[in-house]
Amino acid sequence: MKQREFARRRKELMEIAGCGSIIIQPSSQEHIRNRDVYYPYRPDSDFHFLTGFSEPLSVAVFIPGRAQGEFILFCREKDQDAEIWHGRRAGLEGACSVYGADDAFPIEDLDEILPGLLENKDRIYHTMGRYVDFDRRVIGWLSHVTDMARAGVHAPDQFISLSHLVHEMRLIKSPSEIRVMRRAAEISSNAHCRAMAITKPGLFEYQVEAEIMHSFMDQGSRSPAYPSIVGAGRNSCVLHYTENNEKLKNGDLLLIDAGAELENYASDITRTFPVNGKFTRTQKIVYEIVLEAQLAAISRVKPGNRWNEPHDAAVEVITQGLLDIGILKGSLPKLIQTEAYRSYYMHKTGHWLGMDVHDVGDYKISDQWRVFEPGMVTTIEPGLYFSGSIKGLPKKWHNIGIRIEDDVLVTTRGCEVLSGAPKTVREIEDVMRAAH
Repeated sequence: MKQREFARRRKELMEIAGCGSIIIQPSSQEHIRNRDVYYPYRPDSDFHFLTGFSEPLSVAVFIPGRAQGEFILFCREKDQDAEIWHGRRAGLEGACSVYGADDAFPIEDLDEILPGLLENKDRIYHTMGRYVDFDRRVIGWLSHVTDMARAGVHAPDQFISLSHLVHEMRLIKSPSEIRVMRRAAEISSNAHCRAMAITKPGLFEYQVEAEIMHSFMDQGSRSPAYPSIVGAGRNSCVLHYTENNEKLKNGDLLLIDAGAELENYASDITRTFPVNGKFTRTQKIVYEIVLEAQLAAISRVKPGNRWNEPHDAAVEVITQGLLDIGILKGSLPKLIQTEAYRSYYMHKTGHWLGMDVHDVGDYKISDQWRVFEPGMVTTIEPGLYFSGSIKGLPKKWHNIGIRIEDDVLVTTRGCEVLSGAPKTVREIEDVMRAAH
């Protein structure tokens, strides 16, 4: 993502906030994995969306109309010894020359400088509750300025959540963001194809996961967007199964929910296929129901339609399918009304997708489901899960868990499916047959 994209976002945000406001956005903290070893660092999505800056211990401050410069970045200074051990830093100069800050100060000076920046402002934009320790510091700075009233200094008297403004901006993707997300989906689709090609009875789930991770990194993605789900047989019926440690058995299905992250943007794709490369008759019946539900849901993703319409379309197809194979009995409208399908399909048909895999953005506005607009990206992921623990379910259906998920961009004329991994029965069987 080029720096002019981040500058455009900052400009838009400050125009919304207006003069008299101050915007404070910290990045995420580093987290200990064990003893003195940290997890790989990833910046806060809102912070990165506005700055493009990826180092820990950093805080961005935006002050619309500030004569000395509107974008201030607090970050670590250059330190030759520290950089030998832990890698290069942008430093104060790089914060300005590379990342477009108007001013940059050492992060250690934050408590000294920030109260002065609050003086005579009307409004603070800050998201409370995400980083509790930082919230306490903000309150302390505000209290310090409030105590200066006798000296003719007034403190901000409005405290406004920043997240709503930024999340509305993040919900509509720019052309640059769409290009990154399209590539992330392509990387993930290729990895799913690779998984189909190498899968066979006797492998362990983690060996398939390893192939997916290798494919991600080989194509330029350094990290999955979320822990990969690789569940065979009974594990395919566990929605967020991540142990990935059981052996693949002949005759079982394998459900893989895995997506690459690229430039801090997520993809999210699920495919389900037979371990031995050939669907059984029973597996195929269930698979075709889920695929029909997904295609019906995708057809409802277009400008002017509401967020719930794809889910409603998927529910109708799935409920009718459960009727057709005799698992449910009764009238279709009544079964939908009573949510009789929920023992077998218990989640929504999608979620927003962007910098976070379950991305930001309201699903309802004033108690009405949101209308799709061009630039939104959603997943479409219906499923059926026939766990062996469901009372009264005939044994022939046991341990068939199927989910089919794609990343779908709302366009001016309808939608574009960003992910292209094989998903018809014939396509999947052809890929697996060719590999073996």
